[in-house]
Amino acid sequence: MAVPAPLPPSTANWHWKNKNVTRWGKEWFERELTSITITGTGTEVVAISSVTDVDGDIELGQRKSKLITIFDCKVVCAWSGTASDGTEVKGTLTIPEVSHEITLDGLSDYVYNWSLTTPSSPEVNSIFSLAKSRLPTALEAKFAEFAVALVDTHGKDLTVSADPSRSGTPAPAASTSTDSTSVSAVAPAAPKPAEKKSSINTTKITVEGSFMAAADDLFGLLTDEKRIPMWTRAAAQSSAKADTEYVLFGGGVKGKYVSLTPPLGDCADLGFAESNMAVWSPRHADHDHRAGI
Repeated sequence: MAVPAPLPPSTANWHWKNKNVTRWGKEWFERELTSITITGTGTEVVAISSVTDVDGDIELGQRKSKLITIFDCKVVCAWSGTASDGTEVKGTLTIPEVSHEITLDGLSDYVYNWSLTTPSSPEVNSIFSLAKSRLPTALEAKFAEFAVALVDTHGKDLTVSADPSRSGTPAPAASTSTDSTSVSAVAPAAPKPAEKKSSINTTKITVEGSFMAAADDLFGLLTDEKRIPMWTRAAAQSSAKADTEYVLFGGGVKGKYVSLTPPLGDCADLGFAESNMAVWSPRHADHDHRAGI
């Protein structure tokens, strides 16, 4: 039996997939947030010195050929600074929610909970004010970069590319021997055998299954155009009458009902849209595709 051809990209990318990248996300925050440094007046400097905790889930999903970032985390940082008199200033910062809804949808504002662990003084308070006024803007710029990096880094693992060079299709091997090429050029060409229309491997597949449902319900689920989208997740056209055409999966599958005997069963001819036929030989058009229940 021949190995089934892979689904075309338009079909493979339609269904829901997701990838958990929580560990990668935590490492990204630890690396990128600690690169933030702000310079104030004179020698004043404040920076994110470490990311002490990232609590939450980070995923990348795909639905209907669209990549969707899914993340909701609490981020806890340690910040530090140097006052104009050389005093080292330290504190902590907790951001209760870094999420898709805030970063991309803008449904609410970020919340910053600050603390100062260095004893207060005018110079220390100046650094504390610098941290609270300047670090949020730099952090929010990094959070926006995070959503982009998430898609750029992991999107290729979910999306099936239509480009053969990205889908693992091996390239033809280049010739490495000049001598063998010359000999091949001198040798007489072998006669090309005539193409045989019957050379395509064919097989008959019979699949049986049991459905824990009443016959009326199952018949309606498979033929009622209002109920078909429940299992195809796409618009459908079906009048459920013999000798009428139907369209499934948004036009990906088309055919005609040969016979219908509700609720006993149906028999239908199947056809595939041209956009999904790229992996098929044109000679397959001569074959019969029929399904019955």
